[in-house]
Amino acid sequence: MTSNVASPVIRIHPADDVVIARVQLLGGTRIASEGVTVAGLVPPGHKLAVRVIAAGQPVRRYNQVIGVARVDIAPGQHVHSHNLEFGNFARDHAVGQGVTPTAYVAEPATFQGIVRPDGRVATRNYIGVLTSVNCSATVARAIADHFRRDINPRALERFPQVDGVVALTHGAGCATDSDGEPLRILRRTLGGYARHPNFGALLMVGLGCETNQISGLMQQEGLHESDQLQTFSIQDTGGTAKTVARGIELVEWMLDAANRVEREPVPASHVCVGLQCGGSDGYSGLSANPALGAAVDRLVRHGGTAILSESPEVYGGEHLLTRRAVSPAVADKLLQRLRWWEDYCARNGGQMDNNPSAG
Repeated sequence: MTSNVASPVIRIHPADDVVIARVQLLGGTRIASEGVTVAGLVPPGHKLAVRVIAAGQPVRRYNQVIGVARVDIAPGQHVHSHNLEFGNFARDHAVGQGVTPTAYVAEPATFQGIVRPDGRVATRNYIGVLTSVNCSATVARAIADHFRRDINPRALERFPQVDGVVALTHGAGCATDSDGEPLRILRRTLGGYARHPNFGALLMVGLGCETNQISGLMQQEGLHESDQLQTFSIQDTGGTAKTVARGIELVEWMLDAANRVEREPVPASHVCVGLQCGGSDGYSGLSANPALGAAVDRLVRHGGTAILSESPEVYGGEHLLTRRAVSPAVADKLLQRLRWWEDYCARNGGQMDNNPSAG
C-alpha cells in the first residue's frame, strides 16, 4: 500500500529515531522518504520508528533523548508508552553547554503603554475583583458581570480608558492550615494579582469566617487599603445581594480615577509574557511551541521577558533547560524548584508526571 498523501510523516531532525505521523497510517503503508513500511496502525501525531532500536537503547526526537526502548523496536513500528520508557533514563544536565548569547536589537520596539505613578508599565487598564475564599467567588463574578460590555454596555460607556472589570476567583481559602504552605502560596498569588500594574483599581471580597482572612492576606503581602484597593466581606455587608450591590457601588466610584490614564510610547522591555500549557497534543512540539518560542526569542531581543509559568511541565525535560542556563547558580535554582515540586506532590499524595506528552 502506498499513501496518497505527499508527506504522511514529519521528520524533525536528521538524527531522530522516529518520525511523526501527519495522518493515521495503516499497516502496509510505504513511507518512501524514510524507506520503511508501517507495521500496524499508527494514529496521527504519534511516533513511527525509522530504524532498529534495541531494548535499552535511547530513543531520540528533536535530536534529544526522550526515553529508552522497553523492547526491541523494528522500523515501521508504532513508538509509544507500550514500548517506550519515558521516565527512567540518565539525564546529562550539561550546564551551560547550549548557551547562545542574545543578539539584542539596536533600536528596541515600543508599544502604547500606561505608566503607573510608581513607574511600572501596564498593557491594560482593568478594575479587578479578587476573592479571599471560594465562598465569595459567585459574588465577585456577579459584580464583574454587571460591567460586561456585551451584556450591559452602558455601564462603561463613559469610561473608554477602562478595559473592563474582571473577577479572578479560586477554589481555596477555607478550612486550610492557617500556618501551612498552601495558604502562604495562595496569599502570595493573590498579592501578586493585587500588585499587577494592569489593575488600575481593585476590590477584595471575602466571606468573613474563612481561614484566609483578608487582614492576614494584607499583612503577609504588605498591602494597604486605599482609594485603589477596597476590601469587604459578605457577612459584614449583610448577605449576597447587599454585597453585590456594594461591590458595584465601589467599582462605579473607582471608575473616574481609573479612566484618567493616557497611553504613551514605552520600550518593549516592559513586556513580560507568561507561557503556560494550554493542552498538549502530539503536534504541540511541531507547531504551537516553536511558534511561541520564536515569538519569545524576538521579544527578548527587544529587551522583554518571558516566563515558563507551569513548572510541572518542565519535569522530565529539565536537562534540556540546564544546558541553556547562563550559570550553575541558575541551573541549580531550576533544579531546586523541581525538587520542591516533587516533594510537595509526595507530601500531598500527588504524582509527578514525567511529561510523556513532550515525547
